[in-house]
Amino acid sequence: MRVCIAGAAGAFGMKHLEAISAIEGAEVVSVVGGSNLEKIKAFAAEHNIPHYTTDLAESLARDDVDCVILATPTQVHAAQVKQCLKAGKHVQTEIPMADNIEDAKEIVALQKETGLVAMAGHTRRFNPSHQWIHNKIQAGELNVLQMDVQTYFFRRTNTNAKGEARSWTDHLLWHHACHTVDLFQYQTGETATQVQAMQGPIHPDLGIALDMSIGMKVPSGALCTLSLSFNNDGPFGTFFRYICDNGTYIARYDDLEDGKGNPIDLSGVAVSFNGIELQDREFFAAIREGREPNSSLSQCYPAMETLDQLEKCLEAAQ
Repeated sequence: MRVCIAGAAGAFGMKHLEAISAIEGAEVVSVVGGSNLEKIKAFAAEHNIPHYTTDLAESLARDDVDCVILATPTQVHAAQVKQCLKAGKHVQTEIPMADNIEDAKEIVALQKETGLVAMAGHTRRFNPSHQWIHNKIQAGELNVLQMDVQTYFFRRTNTNAKGEARSWTDHLLWHHACHTVDLFQYQTGETATQVQAMQGPIHPDLGIALDMSIGMKVPSGALCTLSLSFNNDGPFGTFFRYICDNGTYIARYDDLEDGKGNPIDLSGVAVSFNGIELQDREFFAAIREGREPNSSLSQCYPAMETLDQLEKCLEAAQ
């Protein structure tokens, strides 16, 4: 599996590069950087990658590229997904697939038209902690009554997960909330029919709210409460509390414990504890097997619809 990573030198591009190094039969053959050609040239040399460019179209034209992973700014995801599919390349885009419902509709339709594998990077579906919960639900051993989720960072300046200056603005709703909206609907097997959202003041420089509160309810009655902040001065990350009919569980990325703090053994859940690696393994397997992957654009589209409804709540409150 010969892979191109666009945005390879960024925080999540590096995560995919490291993940692919652990996957037998997969290699990165091309990397796409921003406007600084010398920077991506040096990056390619450091990681022994044969091709580098600042133009995605150049990589898409190569016969030795089977698929593309987009770890690029949110605002260009949809346009680049279209570009990859029209070039005949399978594509996985980092979350979210789009930052508006119209673009999401277009790329889902284009995937169906081309028949190529197109996947969104909803890593929570692949983290062993959340997989363990999902397996219990599928086996009829658990039902989610409520999910209480906190997504907290300290980003009062425009920086990425590596603390480096970012050329684009992140968003609590269309990026960070997208993880939890999709996970809640994935774990319950339902789409939210009641939603509510509130946000704090708009930051004068970043142009986005740094605090947000979201509520969702699915037809079965399960609830999700999500608090998000870029004002939180540690600890950082996303923390999930599953309140179920048969136990309470707290997930922190790839770790899981019960409500009393006892760790859950996840060693038999998957071949790795790395959610990004498991996500990339699914992408490559779906291409090889000619099937729809878990976290396909079509599967994740309901999350886009829910985000659109939440955005309308925020707009109505302004």
